[in-house]
Amino acid sequence: MRVEAGNRAEASILHADLDSFYASVEQRDDPSLRGRPVLVGGGVVVAASYEAKALGVRCPMPGHEARALCPRAVMVRPRFEAYTEASRAVFAIFNGTTPLVEGISVDEAFLDVGGLAKISGTPVAIAEQLRRRVREDVGLPITVGVATSKFVAKVASAAGKPDGLLHIPAGAELEFLHPLPVRRLWGVGAKTEQRLHDAGIETVGQMASLGEAHLASLLGPGTGRHLYSLAMAHDPRRVSTGRRRTSIGAQRALGRRIKSEADIEATLVGIVDSLGRRLRGADRLTRTMVLRLRFHDFERVTGSRSLLEPTDGTETILAVARGLLDEAMPLIRDRGCTLIGLSLTNLSDHGAVQLAIPFGGDDHAGELDVAIDSLRNRYGKGAVTRGVLVGRRALPDTPMLPD
Repeated sequence: MRVEAGNRAEASILHADLDSFYASVEQRDDPSLRGRPVLVGGGVVVAASYEAKALGVRCPMPGHEARALCPRAVMVRPRFEAYTEASRAVFAIFNGTTPLVEGISVDEAFLDVGGLAKISGTPVAIAEQLRRRVREDVGLPITVGVATSKFVAKVASAAGKPDGLLHIPAGAELEFLHPLPVRRLWGVGAKTEQRLHDAGIETVGQMASLGEAHLASLLGPGTGRHLYSLAMAHDPRRVSTGRRRTSIGAQRALGRRIKSEADIEATLVGIVDSLGRRLRGADRLTRTMVLRLRFHDFERVTGSRSLLEPTDGTETILAVARGLLDEAMPLIRDRGCTLIGLSLTNLSDHGAVQLAIPFGGDDHAGELDVAIDSLRNRYGKGAVTRGVLVGRRALPDTPMLPD
């Protein structure tokens, strides 16, 4: 059966995804770790090698639970500078393969290699060459899915892990997708999966057989339409380049140990300081702040607030973030907090917005932000810090795509 997937006659979209990125970098740089279960993190595991995953370790997972599952595991502290350097080297290979590269995160990207047959060979040959170069030049394993659409290519790379290449030819999308569990579809979380299972639907093929109308009645019109489209392998999205971020965010795992309200607020202050610097460095403004919390029972909540005027001021963002945290504090007192994060959304370019004139007298907050940014850029982010953060471990600069 011929499908509309990606509407291409040839599978020429690649999804390239580094395998257990952080853990693989640690195993690359320390030969004694190769072939052994490796956990990256401390109180919370942020990455695990495939040797650890085979024993049931998942990310994120409390460190003591991971060690109980995998007593012989080696726990290492994250080295974010090494991960950033490795990511840049891999993306240089991506960009040397095709000009059409869409970064999804620091360790994965979509590549459109259509039309390169006369220059570089078939899409499968290009994927094989890309995997070889990443292995030889950067020393890391990478899995590549090759398909007619971004969605099928991403599912193929997940199915091809670790260190593999999976090609889904044009016309074979449904044969590949329909035996898979429904959780492989974008948009199927734990609650949606349970609702589908309660209705007797466990595979993508069963979902497709149910039909769009029945899915819409079960899950709602928007979700039903979206999932039916994916179940039929329809994904017309192109590989997009040069698109700017729609949000900037950061989060910090707090571990299972009970944290004081002062500790939680100090963590939020450190996150805001880091995000404000990133926002100004990208020459962007934000109107909406979203606070994210995870409790001891692993349930999550979010809260958001929008401003009338966009801003890049740290003090303004911090005031909103503190207000959101104050509102959530009764829940934190009752349920504990193991993770806190903040996202800045509704972003706009700095020059595209007419800013309000400050009639309220002298306001030097913007000048102070710029001065502090300059000092931190020149002497390191620890050169200037807030009193509440003195003596606390600084938030690490996690690797990320350009803002």
